[in-house]
Amino acid sequence: MKRRHFEALANEAFLAIPKPFRARMRNLAVVVEDEPEPELLREMGIEPPDTLFGLYQGVPLTERRWDDGNRLPDRIVIYQRPIEDACGDDEDAIFEEVCATIIHESGHYFGLSEEEIEAIEERWWNGDDLEGEDAPVLPPEPQRDRGKPR
Repeated sequence: MKRRHFEALANEAFLAIPKPFRARMRNLAVVVEDEPEPELLREMGIEPPDTLFGLYQGVPLTERRWDDGNRLPDRIVIYQRPIEDACGDDEDAIFEEVCATIIHESGHYFGLSEEEIEAIEERWWNGDDLEGEDAPVLPPEPQRDRGKPR
């Protein structure tokens, strides 16, 4: 698949994330790269034939303080080649895998545990609603406390 088409699928997948989640995502870039570098896989202890479909790079919301200043955007990297290798030429399967990968990596952005992320993924795969009264709860945003004016 051409890169532009894959990037369009990734954008469409990002927009498929429920609005309450997307609305909390700030200063976050979703980028597409060919595949993870072998050095990265070694550092993460991932040995062939295993690989990564995506990676969150940044500081999770739960680890930020109210006084965090300007910073470069956090990134969710989607690795095109491993996803295509796993899904073949099935564009629907590629789209679903990109959705699942973005949901998973977004969980890291929000500072959720692997168990919380897996529960959200299970709901998504089962077609359960991710919005409403029993929706997954996101951690609170860091409070902007600049003190009282004098």
